Order: sequence, then structure tokens, then C-alpha cells
Amino acid sequence: MARSIAALLGMLPLLARTVSAQTVLAHFMAQESYSYSQDDWAKDISSAQSIGIDGFVLNVALSDYEVDRIVDAFAAAEAAGFKLVYSFDFAGGHWSQDEVVSLIAAHKDSDANYKWQDKILVSTYSGSEQGNDFYQGVKDSLSGQGVEVTWAPAFVDYRETSKAQEVFSTFPAIDGFVNWWSWPADVNEELTTETDLAYQSAVKDAGRGGPFIMSVSPWQFKSLGGDGWVEQSDTLWNYRWKQAVDEVHPDIVEIVTWNDYGEAHYISDINYNVDMGDALNYVNGIEHGAWRTIAQYYISWYKTGSAPAIEEDTLVYWYRVHPKGVKCDAGTEPRMADFPEDAVFALAMLADSTGEATISLDVGSSHSEFTANGGNLTIGKVPFPTEDGQTPYFTILKDGQKSKEGSGNHNITTACPYYNYNPTVGQL
Repeated sequence: MARSIAALLGMLPLLARTVSAQTVLAHFMAQESYSYSQDDWAKDISSAQSIGIDGFVLNVALSDYEVDRIVDAFAAAEAAGFKLVYSFDFAGGHWSQDEVVSLIAAHKDSDANYKWQDKILVSTYSGSEQGNDFYQGVKDSLSGQGVEVTWAPAFVDYRETSKAQEVFSTFPAIDGFVNWWSWPADVNEELTTETDLAYQSAVKDAGRGGPFIMSVSPWQFKSLGGDGWVEQSDTLWNYRWKQAVDEVHPDIVEIVTWNDYGEAHYISDINYNVDMGDALNYVNGIEHGAWRTIAQYYISWYKTGSAPAIEEDTLVYWYRVHPKGVKCDAGTEPRMADFPEDAVFALAMLADSTGEATISLDVGSSHSEFTANGGNLTIGKVPFPTEDGQTPYFTILKDGQKSKEGSGNHNITTACPYYNYNPTVGQL
């Protein structure tokens, strides 16, 4: 009997982690909301909630039209029981202390504010150059109005593990931290969790209450203003989520992003009322919505501590629409263009009851197969073919019989009007 009690006591930390509800937020570019009505906000919120996202982190760059659109965002969020967090963008705009205080105070009584330990959570993109006095000044001014805030900035110049402790000694006013870096650092290898774990420990060691926020992203490609880059992201969306649920266990996961079309890591459906500028050249027709299927699986795992049951056989695929190395008519060949593999990737999510199945991948004369098992997620790939203008074809085979099959949503061609390293995403 004593041994049984001891065993139960030993399981308590695991049980506590399993039943405690975690928070998932998605970074939302408020700059993209110029054409938004309250209905647009409501549609995005409904879509996010359907996969378990609890709130949007509103990236606000300027105190202009974005401030007006946020009124509609709060109205839609309040109606849906959804949460909002400000992320003041100091790289894309300038914010004075008074402007920051004014915007937070304007919605201080809203139920849509996400609170950490009963204080309104506020974040940034960049902003370390503002200095500690800026952040303390915002806190003090709001406190004088009866509003308490928790600062958890994303200081993007803090990435090296050696600087993790420094951020809290340099900034006594901050309480938590966002590790923005959810892609490899210009290298052709997978991202590790070293930065996450170092800054997570620094938050804990500082004793200020946190939170530690880990960012998770599916891709990184940008080609604007004569400059372009692509990070190694071929299988990032799967293994980065696994890092969150298996290794890091952050207080909050922040998906980067819901709708940043310019950097090609959006997981929302495309809203064509948004003025995307030149980014439309590599976003038009390139949907990412099926990536939400993968996110929903891992969000459930993160929140409950256990991998969820899979009820239906699903295959999520993604691939670029032209090979690397081709010369395109417009745009800029991105830095690190050689990193992505010329391949079609597919992630099998087979029902728990399925047992073993063979996943067949075909594109032109290129063929590949891999084995997947029910209740697990398995990635396979097939190289781009030598022939031009080919469309991938996917088949799930059970006991030699076709269970599901279907074509990709774009062909792969050397006809290249604009350098496009943004992958098309779909599912069976």
C-alpha cells in the first residue's frame, strides 16, 4: 500500500501538467486590417477558435487606422469570448509612452483582455532600444489609472543563450519574455530548443512571474523591397510543435503568424480585401489553411498533455510551385535559396483504428512511398520530377486497396513569373 501511495505521489507533477489548461495565441498583423469590418474580425476569430486558439496578439505598428480597427476587434472578441493582447511593433513604427498608455487604457475594462496573473498582458516586437525607463514609465502611468500590466516583450536582438540572464538585469520592468525565433538562424539545419530553454530558465530565475512565451511558425520567406530570404522550413511546422509539447512546455505558445502574408507564415485563409502590395505576387492562390489541421492536433496535445485521438485518415501536404535555381521574370532570388529541398512533403495523420497503411506519393516520373501507423503523425516526401508542369498525386493504401487519393492544388513548373518560395498547402 505504501508503495502505491508513493507511486501516486510521484505522478502528481505529471498529472498537474496534464490537466492544467495552457494558452495558445496567434500573432495577428493589425497592419493588414485597413479594410476590415467587425465581420472580418469575427470570421477570423471563429476560424481560430475552431482549432483551439485562445486569442490574437495584435501587432500594432502605428497609432493611426489600426487604433480604429482595434475597436471592432475588441467588439468581435467580446462577443465570441476570445482574448486579445497588444504587441507594440517598434521595428515597423514608433510608439511614445503616452500612445502606448492611451491604447491600453482605452480598452482596459474589456473582458477580451488576456490577463496573466490578473494583470493585462502586453508584448512587443523588438523595442529593446526603448530602454527600461520606457517600460517602467508605461507601468507607472497605467498603475496610476488603476490598470496593472505584465510586460512580456519579444526583444528580437536577444537570441543568443549567453544573453538570456542579461535581459532581466537590463530590464527590471519586464516580467516575462517571448522567444520570437521560431526558424533556423540562416543555416541549413533544424532549429533546436536551446534558445527557448535558456530564456525560459531566465524568466524563472528572475522571479518576476513570467510568462515565458514560445513562438511556433510554419515557414519563413519574404521577397519585398529588393531583398528576399527563405529559412529552412521544410518540416518546421511539425517538429517545432513537437518541441513545444515534448521539450519546452511553455506557459504560452504564440503562433507566428495568423496573417503575415509578407513573410509567408500565415495559417489563415487569404483575405483578398487586404492590400498586400508586392507580396500578392507570391501569396495569390497559395493557401495555407490546411496547416491548421496540424495545429489543431498539437494545440490539443499542448493543452491536455496527451496526444489526441485521430478519428479520420488525413494527409496534409505542402510544396513549392517552382524548383529552386530557375530564373524568374520578376522579384528577387532569396538568400538561402538553396536550403529548401525540391520535394513534395506529406504528413499522414491516420485514425487510431487504421493500423498500418502505405502512403504513395507521385509527381511526374518521381515516386516514393512510406509507411504510417494509426494514431501517429508520419512525414514522407517525394523529389520534384525532371518533367515540367507536373501535379503531385497522393494515395493512402490499406491492405493494398486505395482508401483515399487526390491531386495537389498546383502543378510544379519552371514557368516562374515571380520568385516564389511560399509553399502551397492542402489536404486529403
